[in-house]
Amino acid sequence: VPNLPIGQFYHVDVDDDFPYNVYGGMQDNGSWVGPGYVLKRGGIRNYDWQELYFGDGFDVAPRRDDNRYGYAMSQGGNVAMWDRETGRTESIQPQHPDGEKLRYSWNAALALDPNEDCGLYFGSQYVHHSTDCGQSWMMISPDLTTNDTIKQDQSKTGGLTLDITGAENHTTILCIAPSPHDSNVIWAGTDDGNLQVTKDGGESWTNLISLLPSCPKNAFIPQIEISKKNKGEVFVVVNNYRMNDWSAYLYHTKDNGATWRRIVNDNQVAGFVCSVVQDPVVEDLLFLGTDVGLYFSLDHGRNWHKWEKGLPPVQIRDMKIQETHDDLVLGTFGRSFWILDDIEPLRAMSRESMKSFMDKPFAVMTPNTAYKTEYRSYNGIRFIAQGEFVGDNRTSAALFTIWNKPDDKKEDTDSDDSKDDKKSKKSKKSKKKKSKKGSKKNEQADEKNESEDKGKDADDKKSKGPKKGEVRITCIDKQGDTLRTFSRKLKPGFNRVSWNPDTKGISYPSKNTPKEKREPGGMPILPGDYKMVFEYGDHKDSTNLTVALDPRIDPSIVDTEAKYNAMSDYNKSIKAATQAYDNLKKAKKSLSLYKKIIDVQEDSISKDYGKKHTAISGMIDSIMNLYMLPEPKKPQYQDDSNTLMTKIWGGRRFLGTSYGAPSPNGTHAINTAEREIKEMVTTVNTFFSEDWQPYVEDIKSLPMKIFEEYEPVEIKE
Repeated sequence: VPNLPIGQFYHVDVDDDFPYNVYGGMQDNGSWVGPGYVLKRGGIRNYDWQELYFGDGFDVAPRRDDNRYGYAMSQGGNVAMWDRETGRTESIQPQHPDGEKLRYSWNAALALDPNEDCGLYFGSQYVHHSTDCGQSWMMISPDLTTNDTIKQDQSKTGGLTLDITGAENHTTILCIAPSPHDSNVIWAGTDDGNLQVTKDGGESWTNLISLLPSCPKNAFIPQIEISKKNKGEVFVVVNNYRMNDWSAYLYHTKDNGATWRRIVNDNQVAGFVCSVVQDPVVEDLLFLGTDVGLYFSLDHGRNWHKWEKGLPPVQIRDMKIQETHDDLVLGTFGRSFWILDDIEPLRAMSRESMKSFMDKPFAVMTPNTAYKTEYRSYNGIRFIAQGEFVGDNRTSAALFTIWNKPDDKKEDTDSDDSKDDKKSKKSKKSKKKKSKKGSKKNEQADEKNESEDKGKDADDKKSKGPKKGEVRITCIDKQGDTLRTFSRKLKPGFNRVSWNPDTKGISYPSKNTPKEKREPGGMPILPGDYKMVFEYGDHKDSTNLTVALDPRIDPSIVDTEAKYNAMSDYNKSIKAATQAYDNLKKAKKSLSLYKKIIDVQEDSISKDYGKKHTAISGMIDSIMNLYMLPEPKKPQYQDDSNTLMTKIWGGRRFLGTSYGAPSPNGTHAINTAEREIKEMVTTVNTFFSEDWQPYVEDIKSLPMKIFEEYEPVEIKE
C-alpha cells in the first residue's frame, strides 16, 4: 500500500552522505536505500527509494569507501554485491571449496570489516572472511554451532516444519561482530545458543555462553554490539521467545567477556529484546529495541524508560546512530524505518541525571550544525493524491522498427462492431471466426514484440524460409559467421521488435520435450558491430547493429572476452549433461514402445520381460531424479539442494553476474558443478553399457510375434 508506512525491516544501516541514506532489507519485499531526509519540497516520498536487490530483504551494507557499491542478502544465505548506479548485482555467496553443504540462517550474518574497505564477513556454520569484496573467501573458524544433526535433517526426522523458501534452518550463525579496536577480535552468535569469540583472528575460538547469568540454553543470539568508545565493552542480545520464553535478555561485559551481567529485567522492559545500540558520544546512553517498542537508558542500563512519543509499540529489529547528524535510525517490524532526529537532548540528560536535568527551570541543548541549503522541487508528481502513476519504460534491449505494408484491401472491422449486433453475428459467423482469430494473433504478436527475448525464438535454419506471418532475423558478425537466428510475428504497419543481443545457446536438461524446435538464447555477444538480416516472405532487408558496454561502468574492470570464453567452456559440460539426460528420455520413450510389443506376446515372455522392463525403467527414473526431483503427487516442500540442476544453475549464476572470468569464489561453484556433471555422465554411460545394452539385446533375441496371422473367413454358400 503506497500511502501507508507499514514495512517490516530486519536490519538498518546508514552512510555519511549529505543528505545521508538509510539502508535495509524488507520482509518479502527486497533490499532498499533511501534518504534519511531530503533537500526538496514535499518531504520523503516513495519516489526517493531504490530497490537494490530482490527476495526477502535482510541486512544491507554500503561500502564505506564508495557507497555506490554495497552488499545485500536474501533468503537461503544468498548475498550479492550491488551497484546503485547501474542496478547490477553480482552473486558472492561463499562456496565451500570441497562442495560441502553450508547452512545459512533465514536471516544470515553479514558484517563489514572495520579495518578494510573491501573486507566482509558472512556466516554459515562457519565464519567466512573476504578481503576482496566477496570475490574469494576464507573460512576462519570451525563449525561454531552445536552442530546438532537432529536439527539439520527436518525432512527425515521431523522437527521444524520445512518451508519452501528455506526459512527453517537451524544450527547457523546469526551475527558476526568484528572489533573496531583490534582486528584479531571477532564475536559470533548462533541460533542454538553459542556465543563465540576469537582473539587471534580465527586461529582459536572460545564459547562464553556458560558465563552469561540466567541465560536460557540453546537460545537465539541475534545481535552483538561492540562499544566504539571502550575496547573491552560488549553487549549481547539474547531472545528465547521461540521456546515460549518472553523474557528480556541483554548481557554486558566491560572486560572483553571475562565477566558478565544481565542489564535488562522483566520489571523494567515488557517485551523480549531484539537489538541494542550504544551512543558513541555519551557511553551511558543506551537504546534498546524490543518486541513492544523502544526503550532507552541514561545510566548504562541500570534503569530503562519506554519511548512513547510518536512511535507505536512495534518490534524494533535493528538500530543505528547516524553520527554526523546525531540521529537514531530504527528498522521496525510494522512501521518501516523510523528516525528520531538529534538525540542530543538525551545526551544532555545522561550527562547529568534525569531528575537533576528536569529540575532545571530552563535549558538549551547544543544543536547540530545548520546548513544553508536550497530546496529543489519534487521528484515525480507534485499532487500525487492517493495513488501513484507508473509510466511505461523503454526496453534495455536492442529495438528494431519494422514496416510491414498492409494489404490494399480494407481490413475486416466487423469483428468488434458486430459484438452488439446479434443478427449480423449469425449471418457473418464464419467471417467473424477468422477475423477474431486474426485479431487475437495480432494482439499476441504485439505482446511478444514489446517483450524482451526470453527463449521463444523459433529455429528456422532447416526450413526454406520464415513461417507465414513471421520475420526471420539473423545476426552475423564481421567474419560472416551466423551468431543467432530467431523469429518474430509481424502485424500490418509498423512493428517494434526487441532482442537482447546474444549468441545461439545450448539446451539445459529438461523434463519437457517442446513440440516445436526452438533455438535457445545463449551468451551475450561481445561489443562490436553486427549485421542484422530480416527475411519476411519474399522480402529481405538488412541493417547494422552496434553493441557497446554500459558507459556508466569503468571499462578497466570489464573483460567480456574472458567471460565469454569461461561461459563457452562451461557450456561444454552442460551440453554433455543435457545429451546424457536426453539419452535417458529417449530410452524411456523406447521402453514404452517395447512394453506395448511385449504385452502382446505369450504369457511366458510377457511376464518375464515385464519384470525386466520394470527394473530397467526404475533404473532410468533413479538416475533422472539425480538431475531434478520428480513432481510430487501433492504440494509439499522438496529439498533439491543436492540435485545436479541446482549445482549447474549455481555455477551459471556466478558466470552470469561477473564482469569477466569467474572469481575464485565462483570457480568453486563451477568446479563443483563440472565435477558432478562428469560423475553423472559417467553414471549414464555406465547404465547404457552395462544395463541398457544387455536389455536391448535380450529384446532383440526374442522370437517376438508382432503381426497376427489371420485365417480366411468362411461364409455359407
